Amino acid sequence: MSSAPRVTISTGALQGTVDDGVRRFLGIPYAAAPFGDSRFRAPQPPAPWSGTRQADAFGATAPQLPYPGATGELLGTVKIDGNDILTVNVWAPEQATDAPVVLWIHGGALERGTAAIGGYDGTSFARAGIVFASLNYRLGAEGFSVLEGAPRNLGLRDVAAGLEWVHREIAAFGGDPARITVMGESAGGTLVAGLLARDDSRELIARAIIQSAPLAAQPAEKARRVTTQLAARLGIRAERDAFAALTPDQLLDARRAQSSGSSPLGGAPGFQLAIDAESLPRSPHEVLPEIDTPILIGTNTDEYRLWFTPEALAGISRLKLFAARLALRIPGRAERAYRTEWPHASTGEIFGQLATDVILRAPATRLALARSAPTFLYEFGWQSPVRDLRAAHALELGFVFDHLHDGDSLRLAGRDAPNELATEMHASWVRFIQAGDPGWPAFDEDRWTRLFDAETTTVPQRRTVELDLLP
Repeated sequence: MSSAPRVTISTGALQGTVDDGVRRFLGIPYAAAPFGDSRFRAPQPPAPWSGTRQADAFGATAPQLPYPGATGELLGTVKIDGNDILTVNVWAPEQATDAPVVLWIHGGALERGTAAIGGYDGTSFARAGIVFASLNYRLGAEGFSVLEGAPRNLGLRDVAAGLEWVHREIAAFGGDPARITVMGESAGGTLVAGLLARDDSRELIARAIIQSAPLAAQPAEKARRVTTQLAARLGIRAERDAFAALTPDQLLDARRAQSSGSSPLGGAPGFQLAIDAESLPRSPHEVLPEIDTPILIGTNTDEYRLWFTPEALAGISRLKLFAARLALRIPGRAERAYRTEWPHASTGEIFGQLATDVILRAPATRLALARSAPTFLYEFGWQSPVRDLRAAHALELGFVFDHLHDGDSLRLAGRDAPNELATEMHASWVRFIQAGDPGWPAFDEDRWTRLFDAETTTVPQRRTVELDLLP
């Protein structure tokens, strides 16, 4: 067995671990702990250390609530106590030199998640010759409140600082700072889009992968609704000093009460990126069509089936669908087209498909159609037998990481998920990270799409008639 690997970066020496040719360095601070005087402020540089820092354990997780109800039964969580939440982790081949790099940004609706989740282990990418990095960032009220006297988009600022750290330090681990791919799923994909929309971050990015992610930032007036409601519940003003006077747990307790009983059909607003002159001057959905960064982007066929239990879907009436359609400005002819495409679907399933496409699939398609730079579109369609999830949100993660044995993947995909599909999908991501070509044609007027399913094929995009009717 190889001896414990050591590297030296700008803040000091690190000692990691090695297993089967993969070096691992965990819990490395890329910014100072965002508490005390640093709370609700822009990320600050980490303090250097003397001696050799042990990098064999993940850093603390950002304050957050576990997933509620049925979703919590499917999506695991990890809690690690401590203040050093702004940390990065690196997996690298033992003999890496100028290797391609990927930076993974976890999802969780901007208020949950951590890089310490077992399914995000970077070993499979490192074994393919890639230096894999992942990071934590501030979540929920700590990271995405819109407060008077505080910078906006603190979580996005954290991720930007983490990207700068990777660009500055990754050569010490054998990575090439000129070959960084940023990659994220769900809210992590939204943050990837946010990085691409920032001039300073974009110049550090060679390629990007966006999985099942909303692409729009909101005007500050809309993005602050969650903060305003949270402040009202707490009986305080929506300003930095008032929020900083409360503990993270007090803010989480108020958020739990605020969101109790909410669902994707309505209830408490969620945290969102805010358009902001300093941290995000334009919405990503406006900027990404104009840039030349190669992008791999896609969605899952039945995203909504993670958001709604079968019982909740059965409870969606035609009246609820009508109200939701009006709120989302979906024309009646679009609903009729979806009913024609899915003649045996329930009203709840029609609503779910509409929600999937309005929130995720239509924006990804419009982006791909608008770009002249290389853009590769995929659809993940393999049907899970678990809880009638079908091709639900987050199901593709175990396949992308080739970790079908991990607990999170087992909960979502079951024990008989096809290993050959995971091998194939992971290899496509590796090819894109290494060379910018995942193995199928770029999206153009023919709408070529890679369909990952029991049999993987490259096909013209499916269900375009109804998709093109959506706002």
